[in-house]
Amino acid sequence: MGKVNKTDREWQRELSAEDYRITRQKGTEAAFTGQYWNSKQKGIYVCKCCGAELFSSETKYDSGSGWPSFYKAIDNQAIDEHEDASHAMVRTEIVCHDCDAHLGHVFEDGPQPTGLRYCVNSASLQLITQEKNDEESYP
Repeated sequence: MGKVNKTDREWQRELSAEDYRITRQKGTEAAFTGQYWNSKQKGIYVCKCCGAELFSSETKYDSGSGWPSFYKAIDNQAIDEHEDASHAMVRTEIVCHDCDAHLGHVFEDGPQPTGLRYCVNSASLQLITQEKNDEESYP
């Protein structure tokens, strides 16, 4: 998939005001308030803006931070990193490679095997669950 290029007006029409603020204006949702911060559902977390696969529930863990946390992305090419020197600190921002949606930040205080903590806003994600079709249970 190539880069998704839309105008701010197009993004505003497609996203809720809160989702737009977080994904397009680099906002942050309050800790312990997002839809997925404590979700245990299995599936694939995709970018809310473009649908690119970003994280698997298999790499999600409870970091105690109040945001969904993952120790690994589905694919190293799915996420781009940028230095973020806002709020009087230096962090590493993570964005969707395909549409540049702001996802959150990555820190080096996560569990093994990577030692990374991808701290992600729920508003930038959509969970695609792996529910089985009823017909699959028949012989």
